[in-house]
Amino acid sequence: MAAEVASVERAAAIARVRAATTESRGGRLALIAVAVAFLALFLLLPLAAVFTEALRQGLGAYLAALAEPDALAAIRLTLIVAAIAVPLNLLFGLAAAWAIAKFEFPGKALLTTLIDLPFSVSPVISGLIYVLLFGAGSALGPWLQRHGVEILFATPGIVLATLFVTFPFVARELIPLMQEQGTTDEEAALSLGASGWQTFLRVTLPNVKWGLLYGVLLCNARAMGEFGAVSVVSGHIRGLTDTMPLHVEILYNEYNFVAAFAVASLLALLALLTLVLKALLELRFDGRSGAGH
Repeated sequence: MAAEVASVERAAAIARVRAATTESRGGRLALIAVAVAFLALFLLLPLAAVFTEALRQGLGAYLAALAEPDALAAIRLTLIVAAIAVPLNLLFGLAAAWAIAKFEFPGKALLTTLIDLPFSVSPVISGLIYVLLFGAGSALGPWLQRHGVEILFATPGIVLATLFVTFPFVARELIPLMQEQGTTDEEAALSLGASGWQTFLRVTLPNVKWGLLYGVLLCNARAMGEFGAVSVVSGHIRGLTDTMPLHVEILYNEYNFVAAFAVASLLALLALLTLVLKALLELRFDGRSGAGH
């Protein structure tokens, strides 16, 4: 009898907790409506406006704006910068995450803090840092000029600025994942005679491949869409050092709205593609995590 009473009381307590933490039907509908309205106002409406303005004069004008030489140069430079910055960040992210998650060493906390530095520093400030380092009035500036090395107002400066603002993305995706996995698999591989390099390629890397792809995806999206840091170091040389975001600004300031929104639509398509791939990777990663458990 006492057991039955305790069971009833426990069920009543669970019901009270569920009632206290569950919204009413009206409350749920109100929250959903607010979320949908927020997304429509701040995400879907601007996105629709970009494509509407880009196609205002028809598909022919849209394609002509994208085929314009300066637009092609901006697209080409954006792809080149991303093609350089993303693989370098991939290598850094893997090395940093492996070191932080798998080993103990002096300065580990400092390294973790420095990885987060671009998140707390304005991109414009990071661009100014490179101006101070490599500009004509810096200690390195005269030496670079004498040897014909161009950093600022050239592709190397844009790559450096992009590297700075994007290097946390891969590392920040991998560090918690590697820490959660621990070192058991690596220790087992080493005890069976595998070398450090074999352990990394056949154990560590396969275990984090989905997180790695997720970080690379975010890194690439930020590299192609970066504006602040690149704007400071590029010099805005049309057809030479303007990336896609900078080219959009130039066209908009010239009141060439169709061309500006045409190039902007490419960045919007990149954002949409990133969201789709992000969702697919999350589903794949969650599925693999669930299977592992």
